[in-house]
Amino acid sequence: MLTDTASMQTVLDVCGVFVFALSGALVAVRRGLDLFGVLVLAWVAGLGGGIIRDVFLGITPPVAVSDWRLLAAAALAGTAVFLLHGTWVQHSSRRPGGRRRLVSRAVRLLDAAGLALFAVSGALVALGQDAGPLAATLIGGITAVGGGMLRDVLARQVPEVLQRELYALPALAGAALVVLLDHLGALSPLTAWVAVALVFGIRVVAVTLDLNAPRPLRTGA
Repeated sequence: MLTDTASMQTVLDVCGVFVFALSGALVAVRRGLDLFGVLVLAWVAGLGGGIIRDVFLGITPPVAVSDWRLLAAAALAGTAVFLLHGTWVQHSSRRPGGRRRLVSRAVRLLDAAGLALFAVSGALVALGQDAGPLAATLIGGITAVGGGMLRDVLARQVPEVLQRELYALPALAGAALVVLLDHLGALSPLTAWVAVALVFGIRVVAVTLDLNAPRPLRTGA
């Protein structure tokens, strides 16, 4: 395991909360919600996955509602988007449909970053709680997709994980890599960040090339 697991997890969690909260706030702005709605979606997107993770692992109260740094990161992200989204509108209004494309692209990029950070963080927390390899892998994946799913449900849209390009699979792959590195005694801050970069890279490539998991064959009926 990492020699400084606690600080590594804190960095991953704060960064993950911040970028996922940004994505939640952007979705809220796109839906035309008020300040409270923006902050709620930012909080849910940023902290939802960590809460699910901690509930599964029996960590009470969940770190997401007991660590002021995580709450502050979500609040800062939501407030920043609420105050600065007008600049986005002005910048993107020069082209028809520019705002929608810009916000959608930003949400997906932030989603990819949050997915990568939380996949690794979730696996690390699970390993720290002596979860088995399979449990740590699944919990890492659930941590990564949980906040985004809750965000999309509250925004009344089909969750990205159920309809878009490869989403959950990169998260599971990153969590599995962390578990494997731990088993081999090769887990370190450097290799953990390599795992983050790998998940992020796979997700971005999937979005760019429109790579999807297999879907049922359609008939002519």
